[in-house]
Amino acid sequence: MRRREFLKYSAMGAMGTMLGTVPGLSWAADKAVHWLTWENLAYDKYVADFVKSTGISIDKGFIGSDDEQFAKIRAGGGADWDLITPGLDKVELYVAADLLQPLDLSKIPNAAKRYAPFMNTPLGKKDGKTYGIPFYWGINPIVYRADLMDKEPDWSTLFEGEKYKGRLAMRDYALEAIAIAAMYVGIPRERIFKMDDKELAECKKACIAQKKLLRTYWNSIADLTNLFATGEVVCAFSWVPPYYDLRAKGIDMGMAKPKEGVIGWCDTCAIPKDASPEGAAAAHELINYVLGPDYGYKLALDGPYAISTSTARDKLTPEEQDRIFIKDLSVMDSFVWKENPADYGKWVRIWNEVKAS
Repeated sequence: MRRREFLKYSAMGAMGTMLGTVPGLSWAADKAVHWLTWENLAYDKYVADFVKSTGISIDKGFIGSDDEQFAKIRAGGGADWDLITPGLDKVELYVAADLLQPLDLSKIPNAAKRYAPFMNTPLGKKDGKTYGIPFYWGINPIVYRADLMDKEPDWSTLFEGEKYKGRLAMRDYALEAIAIAAMYVGIPRERIFKMDDKELAECKKACIAQKKLLRTYWNSIADLTNLFATGEVVCAFSWVPPYYDLRAKGIDMGMAKPKEGVIGWCDTCAIPKDASPEGAAAAHELINYVLGPDYGYKLALDGPYAISTSTARDKLTPEEQDRIFIKDLSVMDSFVWKENPADYGKWVRIWNEVKAS
């Protein structure tokens, strides 16, 4: 029995227990969308208005990584879910494995209000069809203890900062770590995810030299936040939350966006190929909602993250816009958008060799 069938019949059984056998009562399939996503995107307070206005219930499942999500769908989980959340750089892997169905943009009117970079990106598309539509996005900058550093850092600080030896940190993720090394050694932005062996070797050498300066390779953003709070780490390639969380507690935090570029990320909405027609229809409605003003406003205030459309922008104050990087959209000009290298396995092997060095 598939997961959605189990949920359906469990609910029917529970209702039958409450009502007993009612002559003439027939069971119709509930109008529902089964959404596999990150937990922080599907809080009840974000989607309550959608459920109320459409009558479509939401069955949520949560992921811990894009790799986990891909594995679930590839193993046959596409029939269990109507909507998933692949990274923009990962959609091509799903499409190559024939796991997604093309989206009908005529059923997603809010898609017409995407910011230009998300409208024009070739990622998430194939043969003129959209398989993963940009949903929400942000940057992974340098976060630092402004009270414990002499000046604003840049990428060189994380590779040459002898003064802060043992108090620097990098994320334990091959794609980002090697891309940052590429920016540091001067690889042109358009070549970062297309580097040849010579360029990769240069990045590997930089990462090995960097290792002796680091306090840790972090995996948990909560752990990194704690290291910032105690002063054990003063500067790190980071996600944004530690900056806001610790500033709220009175710690003088800084955020740097180096001129060489900054890692930009974006997740998408995509519909598994094996989703039922009814599920796909409900998923299109939910996609339109999460690209709309009500959801976008709530995510901006609480995330804080920006959606890929301008629908909520005018509802936010300049300060709120600045917090999610949409006050001045030229910030996107410095983004290095993550892509999937042709031989990512080689990147992973290099990264493992760096950590083992």
